[in-house]
Amino acid sequence: MSDSTYPLHGLKVLDFSRVLAGPFAGRMMSDLGADVVKVEPPDNDVTRLWGKVIAGIPGYYHQQNAGKRNISIDLRATGAKELVFDLVRNADILVENYRPDVMGRLGLDYESLREINPRLIMLSISGFGSNGPESWRPAYAPVIHAEAGLIDRAARRGKLPPQDMPVSIADTNASLHGLIGILSAVIMREREGTGQHIDIAMIDATVATDDQILYELEGSEHTGPEPSQIWDTPIGPIVISTDIRRLCHLLSTKHGVADPCTPEMDSDAKVAARQQAIVDFMQTLETKKQFDEVMHEMNVPWGQVRTSSSIREQPTIAHRGAVVDIDDRQGGTRPVTQSPYRFSSASSGVRGPAPHRGEHNSSVLKEWLGYDHRVVKGLYTAGLLSQSEEAQ
Repeated sequence: MSDSTYPLHGLKVLDFSRVLAGPFAGRMMSDLGADVVKVEPPDNDVTRLWGKVIAGIPGYYHQQNAGKRNISIDLRATGAKELVFDLVRNADILVENYRPDVMGRLGLDYESLREINPRLIMLSISGFGSNGPESWRPAYAPVIHAEAGLIDRAARRGKLPPQDMPVSIADTNASLHGLIGILSAVIMREREGTGQHIDIAMIDATVATDDQILYELEGSEHTGPEPSQIWDTPIGPIVISTDIRRLCHLLSTKHGVADPCTPEMDSDAKVAARQQAIVDFMQTLETKKQFDEVMHEMNVPWGQVRTSSSIREQPTIAHRGAVVDIDDRQGGTRPVTQSPYRFSSASSGVRGPAPHRGEHNSSVLKEWLGYDHRVVKGLYTAGLLSQSEEAQ
C-alpha cells in the first residue's frame, strides 16, 4: 500500500460503513490508492451472509471490500471511544452510514471528532439525511427506489406489477456522490486547512441522478423520446435505441424495406405494420457480423440482451478488464469487478482480496498508532478488539 503512482496514495480512511452505501465509496478509494481500514463490529457486516463463500469470505462482502484492511472494534466497550479517537487523530477521512443519531450516541459525532482532528473529512450517508422529518427512518435501496418514484415508473412504462429493480441504484448513487464530496473536501482542505462533514441522503442522490424525473415534475412524459424496443432475432434478443419511425426510414432508404403503411391505416395499425416489417427484415440477419454491418451503416445504436453471467464475453468488458481474477486466499482466484478509472499516467484498480474481520488489528494499530504487541493484547483482553476464526 505504498505505491505513489496511485492518485490517493497517502490518504488514510476509516470506513465504519456496512452493506453497500459507504463500502462502495471505500472500495473506490482503496482502488485509487488510499489506505482504507474497515472498522467492523464483532457481529459482522451483514453482507458476510451473502454470496458464495471462498476461504471464509462471501462474494458480496468480497466485492465491496476488496483491497481494504480490517480491524474489529466493539464500539460499545469501555475505552472504545478513546481508541477511535486515537485512530481519528491519524485519519484523513471517515465514512459511516449509520442512522444519523448512532454516531452521536457513541460519542463519535462530527463535532466531537473535529475537536480531535480539525482536518478530518467525514462522510455520513443515510436514507433521508440528517436533521429532517424522516431522518430516523432506516433505509436500504428498495425503500428509496419506492419513495423516489423509480418502482412506480418502471411498472407503468413496462406495464408490469410494481417490483424492485435488480440493482441497488440508490446505494451506489449515494456512495459515488459521497466520493465526489470527499474529493472536493480534500481539495478545499488543501486551500483552507480544515475538514468538512458531508451529509448525503440516498433519496437526494437518487433524485439528482434521475434523468427522467423532469418529465414527471413537468407532466410532460409524452414529449420524451420513444422507449427503446427489444426485438427477437436469429442471434437472440437485441435492443435498438432509436425511434421506430427513424428506424423504418433508414431501413427504407438504405436497405430497400418498403414502408407497409397506407393512408387509410390508423396510428395503431401503422405502428403494428412497421414493427412487423422490422421483424421480417431482422430475421434475414443471421449473424452478429451482419447486425454489426447493418447497424453501423445506419449509425443506429444497438446491443445484445446479455445475461450477467456471460458479461465477461462482452468484447469491451474483456478488452478493458472490467472483471478481473484476484487471489481467492485458498490457492486459486475469484472474479471481482474492477473500478472504472483509467488514467494516462497513474495507477488504479483493485489491490487485493477482502479482509477477514479483525485481520489487521495488530498491523493497523502498530502502523497508525505505534501500539506494540503488549498494548494490542491488552485491548483484546479488555474486549475492545476481536477477530474471526479465519483471521487468527
